[in-house]
Amino acid sequence: MNRFTGGRAVRVLLVEDHQPLVRAYRQGLEEEGFAVDIATDGEEADVKCRSTTYDVVILDIMLPKIDGLTLLKRWRADGITTHVLLLTARGSTPDKVAGLNTGADDYLTKPVDLDELFARIRALIRRGYHQKDPILRCYDLEIDTAARTVRRAGQVIHMTPREYAMLEFLTFHQGKVVTRRMIWDHLYDEYDEGTSNVVDVYIRYLRNKIDKGFDPPLILTRWGEGYMLRAPDDHPTKDTKESKDVKEKG
Repeated sequence: MNRFTGGRAVRVLLVEDHQPLVRAYRQGLEEEGFAVDIATDGEEADVKCRSTTYDVVILDIMLPKIDGLTLLKRWRADGITTHVLLLTARGSTPDKVAGLNTGADDYLTKPVDLDELFARIRALIRRGYHQKDPILRCYDLEIDTAARTVRRAGQVIHMTPREYAMLEFLTFHQGKVVTRRMIWDHLYDEYDEGTSNVVDVYIRYLRNKIDKGFDPPLILTRWGEGYMLRAPDDHPTKDTKESKDVKEKG
């Protein structure tokens, strides 16, 4: 089984003011494959959440400047629907009820088991894409988001973490064009640096692994727009496939 660490298919905002926990959570999240931004107080978290699209916000309740529940209430009142997973040292039922009623999507009590945290984040991501099954499918391509494995026509496809992350992101948006900017924003955190063509480079790597030698090609280019994974109902004829291939290689 090919298990990946370090791939970045999901971008999260970790809001925590206790530095030892920040280091532990961030290291664990990055090793598990998440792109992680950090905020250490409520004001910083508010600015980042309003200016960046996150898949999940991991939000501690006890924060300097603005507490987590107040922050969450403001976000929901302003129409910010990003999934929020609350962390708190207070695990009583009234505390949990208060958090969920304020608009949290999930709740974990400290000390946090990292494996449970990862599983809950992935569940929230699938919920956001209306995907209950951890297995993503496109034609004969299968991506196991829990085991982080990829197969096409039953053949295991070995990928680097970033290749896996990009493929997973494209599959979540199957049949829809995603721009280079969208890909960058979801696969890279605020500390990453890269050249303007890095997305195109990784798309080429992906094509060599999941399309070369298989039929039909799944990764399509929409010139001037971005890339997409072929829609489930798009069954090209031989002529159509060849014309698309020419465009994609041009």
